[in-house]
Amino acid sequence: MNKSSFRKKGNRFRYGLALALALLTAGAGYAQGNFKITHGPYLQALHDTGVTIVWTTDSLATGWVELAPDDSTHFYQSERPKFFASDNGFKNISKIHKVTLRGLRPGTAYRYRVFSQEVTSHVGASVRYGRVAATQVYQRKPLRFVTSDPAQKEVTFGVINDIHGRNEVMEKLLGNLDFKKTDLVFFNGDMANDLRTEDQMFTDFMDTGTKVFASEVPMYYARGNHETRGQYASPFPHYFPSSTGKLYYLVRRGPICFVVLDCGEDKPDSDIEYSGIVNMDYYRSEEAEWLKEALQSPEYKSAPYKVVVCHMPPFGGWHGEKEIAEKFVPLLNQAGAQVMLSGHLHRHVKAAPAGGSRFPVMVNSNNNMLRAKANEQRLLIEVLDQQGKVVESLELKPQK
Repeated sequence: MNKSSFRKKGNRFRYGLALALALLTAGAGYAQGNFKITHGPYLQALHDTGVTIVWTTDSLATGWVELAPDDSTHFYQSERPKFFASDNGFKNISKIHKVTLRGLRPGTAYRYRVFSQEVTSHVGASVRYGRVAATQVYQRKPLRFVTSDPAQKEVTFGVINDIHGRNEVMEKLLGNLDFKKTDLVFFNGDMANDLRTEDQMFTDFMDTGTKVFASEVPMYYARGNHETRGQYASPFPHYFPSSTGKLYYLVRRGPICFVVLDCGEDKPDSDIEYSGIVNMDYYRSEEAEWLKEALQSPEYKSAPYKVVVCHMPPFGGWHGEKEIAEKFVPLLNQAGAQVMLSGHLHRHVKAAPAGGSRFPVMVNSNNNMLRAKANEQRLLIEVLDQQGKVVESLELKPQK
């Protein structure tokens, strides 16, 4: 073989090796480079000493939160503590990540950053990891939240409902809130027409909620009847954790105790629309047993204001509404509930006692929102349209 032929073969070998390495690198880059946070993060179940932070990724991963005090230091002035999404001693490998922070100080501001690391393989005790995705803290301020303060004398909140995927309407309504002065927001049901996929749930409403406020101001969900429909209705609760682990719970914020109820479906369980898959009557009976005990709790009984959040009102004649009137309202009457905030009807109904209630029921339309402020003197609830005009208001005095 002459020198010329040898050089040609050597060049072909080096070219082939370089091409193989390039393809291998490109393949690895494709597998890892696309890994990202797809939705969130957003705050759930915030209280005086803790909060749960939720986000999703496009492939299986571990997740953790780095937490820092909200002071003048750079987020990376020192190593920040890491809190992992984990259960039973194992870091969770999932596409949905939920980190519950505990032992925080009441009424205190914190900064946070969320991380996920892709898990590309897990065989036996061998785990292979891919790239890391995280929220930014370099060219923008870290995300921030403030724990609730039991001594808080004044609280401001908002309520929207029956959005049904209309993000433009939702954003206009949320524009009525000053989030620097808003403590919490309720999604009072029927935010989507149904739930078919994770992406649809987020694109219908939750991405907008996260963009506008929910990464830094806590959002609480009162499930509506439309969130019980579709093949993704069953996983839905995993995305909205609560203090009880259920879709019904209490929230105490300053002088208000909120009783958040899950109304369930509006038709009988046997209705053809449900295809034999629901068990709502039994579920509401279980909920009523919980409610009976919850209304005896110190956080409820000591509250100057007692506000019920329930998507369906206890009137209208449909089966689910009748169940609410029969199973929930007598307990709420006995416990001195002051108002129920509802939706469902797609029209505004002036607040008045209804459905056997001794308290007013304010039904918000699908095009308005409720904005409320409570202090030691009064709880003022205003109904606002998309232009910020006050349509109606209701004033309640604190219970002694």
